[in-house]
Amino acid sequence: MKKFKAYLFDLDGTLVDSMQTFVDIVVGLLDANNIKYGKDLVKIITPLGYKGVAEYLVKLGLKMRTDEIYDLMQERALFDYENSIPAKPNVISVLKELKSQGVSLNVLTASPHSLLDCCLKRIGIYDLFDNVWSCNDFGMTKTNPEIYVMSAQKIGVDISEVLFLDDNLDANKGAKKSGINVCGVYDKSSEDYKKEIQQVADFYIHDFTELL
Repeated sequence: MKKFKAYLFDLDGTLVDSMQTFVDIVVGLLDANNIKYGKDLVKIITPLGYKGVAEYLVKLGLKMRTDEIYDLMQERALFDYENSIPAKPNVISVLKELKSQGVSLNVLTASPHSLLDCCLKRIGIYDLFDNVWSCNDFGMTKTNPEIYVMSAQKIGVDISEVLFLDDNLDANKGAKKSGINVCGVYDKSSEDYKKEIQQVADFYIHDFTELL
């Protein structure tokens, strides 16, 4: 794969193996309240972020305020992000190699900073990034093409020189509309949408070593 001036990485399911934690929390809330959901639940919720998911769960019928759901989800996730969620295979070594080559490394994730920052610091890669952004910093989700335009502007490079990496179909669709280069990333949680992601993305990787 060609080298880009800047890389913009999703967190959950891309840099770290955390999707099961996220999905378990959402499914647990729905099941505990006897609320039905479709088989595309994971596809729908992963690009939304915790605030977006809270709003979505209210629409599904969860009888709680969105701020209560948001706080509860973060509370249930925090222990895993602080203590056990690992980097995905070869992520750390590849990021260090890319950094040594002088490219700009950045994070853009739907997860809030309360989970994002502590996780990256614990696994020892926080300082490799020039920017660590939550979608909350932009006030929009990764389905909105404008978030990628703004990210490229903040990094200080033309959007055509940035590679965005994400395991989620809807995020990749939004990114593609912005003009950014898109790389789909394999994750078990999005396995059912692998072919669709491959059709949308410019590249697709199963392992981070493919970036080198």
